Amino acid sequence: MDLRDYQWEVIGPALEGKNTIIWLPTGTGKTRAAVYVAMRHLEMKRNAKVAMIVNKVHLVHQHHSKEFQPYLEDRFKIIPISGESETKSFFANFMKKSDIVICTAQILHNALKSNSEEMHVELTDFSLIIIDECHHTQKDAVYNQLMEIYLEKKFAGHRNLPQILGLTASPGTGGASTFENAVDHILTICANLDTWKIMSPQTSIEDLKAKAKQPVKQYDLVPGREEDPFGDKMKELMATIHEYLGEFEFTRDFGTQMYEQRIVEMEKNGAESANRMKRTCAIHLRKYNDALFLHDTVRMKDAYDFLEEFYIIEKFVKNSGDETDVFLYSLFNDNSNELLELSKNMKYENPKLKRLEEILKEHFQDSSNSHGIIFTRTRQNTHSLLGWINSNDSLKSFNIKAEVLTGAGFSNQSKHMTQNEQKEVIEKFRRGLLNLLISTSVAEEGLDIPQCNIVVRYGLMTNEISMVQARGRARADDSCYSFLAKSGGRESRREMTNECLEDLMKRAIKYVQDMPEREYEDKIRDLQRDSLTERLVKKKKEESKKKFLPSEVRLDCRNCSAAVAYGNDLRVVEEAHHVNVNPTFKVYYEEYTGPVNLGKKMMDWVPGSAIRCRFCKAHWGLIMIYRGLTTLPIISIKNFVIKTPESYKTCKKWKDVPFPLERFNYSEYFEEHHSDTEDD
Repeated sequence: MDLRDYQWEVIGPALEGKNTIIWLPTGTGKTRAAVYVAMRHLEMKRNAKVAMIVNKVHLVHQHHSKEFQPYLEDRFKIIPISGESETKSFFANFMKKSDIVICTAQILHNALKSNSEEMHVELTDFSLIIIDECHHTQKDAVYNQLMEIYLEKKFAGHRNLPQILGLTASPGTGGASTFENAVDHILTICANLDTWKIMSPQTSIEDLKAKAKQPVKQYDLVPGREEDPFGDKMKELMATIHEYLGEFEFTRDFGTQMYEQRIVEMEKNGAESANRMKRTCAIHLRKYNDALFLHDTVRMKDAYDFLEEFYIIEKFVKNSGDETDVFLYSLFNDNSNELLELSKNMKYENPKLKRLEEILKEHFQDSSNSHGIIFTRTRQNTHSLLGWINSNDSLKSFNIKAEVLTGAGFSNQSKHMTQNEQKEVIEKFRRGLLNLLISTSVAEEGLDIPQCNIVVRYGLMTNEISMVQARGRARADDSCYSFLAKSGGRESRREMTNECLEDLMKRAIKYVQDMPEREYEDKIRDLQRDSLTERLVKKKKEESKKKFLPSEVRLDCRNCSAAVAYGNDLRVVEEAHHVNVNPTFKVYYEEYTGPVNLGKKMMDWVPGSAIRCRFCKAHWGLIMIYRGLTTLPIISIKNFVIKTPESYKTCKKWKDVPFPLERFNYSEYFEEHHSDTEDD
């Protein structure tokens, strides 16, 4: 395995068995360097076992097929384990038979917590743990939960703890705006990972520069619309809804993130207080606000189509005669023709699209050598931009072959991609069948994507880590990184701030690297002790909270406030999904779709149709079919208000529910309810 000079430099301490973080730019071979460390570790250490953990499912298969398997499969047994494979339920069995396990951090965390003999492992079963994108090892992230287990064992005097190797392109500043706070952030990540040192090239910088070519950065700032009758009309309708509610305190921030946060809070308050009018209006106002976001990003037509589709589905699915529903339907219907006509007036079209068109023409003149990515904020934006490109006559002669790339997580807001769909799009892009990706943040880090000659950050307002990761995709010769936004807007100000934060991060890392060894060790030890103490205090506080019996906790439909279940009706499937095993629950819901495709496999069962409230038609979850015979409803807790006898307040997260949930035992339930069928 050939490594470059800078790779040899940064892996030196890791080869000696020291805990380190490798800090290298995107595309410069961090994973390849880690593969070499894993190989030497397995060769030199008796009974060695390596875990490579990642934060996204597709990276399991990518690292397995692109890095570990090509170099090590002839000598070592390598197994990829992810949430979409049945192997996760037998994690311990596969781990014992393998030299290298590549898995998501959540799978490993579940295995550490599991009581199942087939699944349970100990952290000390591994001698080396490689943590990809290790800057996520902070706060409540699953990486940090794993390292908390490590640190507890360390301070309890356990020996044979695994060596830790972290990989990152950008640790960030953690939101710090001062040098001192940025240093604290870097030290905290080092403490969380029990790091001996952050390694970056010092003597082989020129070699790194030759590999990590920086793109030319340009700010493509365009003026906003001089007039905006379409946007003004939507804001007028939103103001009318606020008048209907009798609430006027925040009607000036339409189309902003701040307004969205307020509307989310309004919806929550409406659900908690069983105020259906307030909750329903909040849902519709959020859709209008989402449409304003689309209007600001893409075409007026996209914003109109988005709203129209929402109202068609709402009316068809709910078919409600509720006074508030009727008012909201009528308000849109009475004004839809005017909105439609305004959306067709090209005089008021989005100026950003014209500039994007010019950028694409410039960089796709020689389409045979062109690859690009457009990063945008939401999944809906990606689909709208794809529609704009495909329908743009002036772009058709440039042979642009575009497709969207979005996250695999399920979302009620827009369609998600399955893992297989993601892999198919990336493979087409790699083979040249596609030459332009329109992506959310999913393509920023980790993915094995070919070098691009144009990367466009389209109206994004994110942090310095996202900026660095996205920029790292533009690695081809003479590549360009374009930041396209409205001039004088918050997005452009944030991008400039990110450049300052990137410099601040580099200075903070250099300071930490140069700290005297004793001072650094003392600081790391203090931070680790503070973290453990804070965790113990938090645990005591949680234990002191009053608990309720499951039978005392009630679930009400979030939309219509109908009481439909109690806590003792629920069981947990695969550590995450909540099943209602009460047979009388059937009277409260109805099935309304065909089989749902979740894009992943689950042990012994497949998803059936989606379910909704029988009274108000609000979506609740889906049916699970166990062994092809037993059907049980899996409910999404966010679609319910959880009420207790004392407070009658919604729990913020399911983990905050004040009673323990039992893990669902398939076999016992199956034997109890289908013993005759089992014999057949």
